[in-house]
Amino acid sequence: MASLSVMAGLATYLWLIRNGLATGTWVLPTLTMPLLVIVGGTLLWLGTSLYTYTTGVNRKLTYFLESVRYSDFAVGFNADSQLGPSFSQLNQQFNEVLEAFRQARAEKEANLQYLNTIVQHVSVGLLAFDATGQVELVNQAALRLLDTYRLRMLSDLTNQYPDLPARLTGPDRQAAFAYTTANGNDLAVRTTDVRLRGRLITLVSLQNIRSELQQKEVDAWQNLTKVLRHEIMNSMTPLVSLTGTMQAILEHDIAHNLPPDLPATPILTEAVGDLRDALGTIAQRGEGIMRFVDAYRSFTTIPAPRMAEVSVGTLVQRVAALVRPSLDERQIQLTLDVPSTDASAEPLLIRADEGQLEMVLLNLLKNAREALVQTPKPTIRLAAYTDGTRTIIDVTDNGPGIEPEALEQIFIPFFTTKKTGSGIGLSLSRQMLQQQGGQLTVSTEVGRGSTFRLQF
Repeated sequence: MASLSVMAGLATYLWLIRNGLATGTWVLPTLTMPLLVIVGGTLLWLGTSLYTYTTGVNRKLTYFLESVRYSDFAVGFNADSQLGPSFSQLNQQFNEVLEAFRQARAEKEANLQYLNTIVQHVSVGLLAFDATGQVELVNQAALRLLDTYRLRMLSDLTNQYPDLPARLTGPDRQAAFAYTTANGNDLAVRTTDVRLRGRLITLVSLQNIRSELQQKEVDAWQNLTKVLRHEIMNSMTPLVSLTGTMQAILEHDIAHNLPPDLPATPILTEAVGDLRDALGTIAQRGEGIMRFVDAYRSFTTIPAPRMAEVSVGTLVQRVAALVRPSLDERQIQLTLDVPSTDASAEPLLIRADEGQLEMVLLNLLKNAREALVQTPKPTIRLAAYTDGTRTIIDVTDNGPGIEPEALEQIFIPFFTTKKTGSGIGLSLSRQMLQQQGGQLTVSTEVGRGSTFRLQF
């Protein structure tokens, strides 16, 4: 419009000049001022429009680049611009670029959330910290294995594990080592360094190998007991058979082959009595060793578990009902802390062999009862609960506790501190739980009692 006005004004100006020259009339001075006003206003309008156009383009570019710089992709540009179709196309291109950025960021955040979910749910503990010791990442498995609920600085571990931070950061740091925590976990620790945007990050993995060590120990004892059982059976079977035969021959000869008129002299009577006692002792010891061999057999031939869904509350209450009469006879108080078994309550369920699990609990309660013989106000507590990732059953007594020397050996087959017993109850219990993917551990304090813990 401005260019048309300028052209019209110039055309009029030229027509007036031509007419003035033709008629001899000079009108230029008269028309100069109005024409200059028209031309000046038009030029001013054009300059203002050009400035507005340029400023608008710069403002949009600045707005777009700042959005990209600060990752603010929620902004948008008006597609129906009043400055013309070229501006509409420019705005549309800006919007498409910002949408591509939005999609890329959404995918990045989704992948990050996915990876974080995986990290938090793996059973291996993961820990990452920088050169200053600030913890960049720690998952729930690491917090559980280290028995802490929060970890911001690596130095926060010093109170519980004075030597662990130095072993993870010192100049003599090992890439892999074993470490035993305060709560009895045997950890395989592995470390590696990565450089992330110029920053040195140390990544640590923590894996509980307690169950693997226990399984190796059980396998070793089983192999040993199989060999011993074979050797003992080969030696004792003919000995027990021969002793029985000799006893039968002795009694038969005394009754039928001795002359009836043979006087029963003291020497003869004593010799026969000594022989009878000797054979009886041999037979008794042979039978005892055979029973011991049977104990070997039960340790090495545990049937495979029949896994099924088990209600922990129902199981614990049933076991409590079985042992309560024997505990009442000894005036032992039994307390239960288990989930409700009401139909309206959500049950605490695990996958296990219910029969074997019942045997384990009965054995632990029997041991607790025998440990409370000389304890005033004896009490046994049976508890079942979940800590979010594991289901736990505790059998706790307030007895004398377990001496440190015995504590290291109570799960060794045939070790016992009792006057009677085979010493395989705890070994069998641990083996049964390991076959079901569980663990059996113990914590004790001399003079205050012990807790045997089943973990699933």
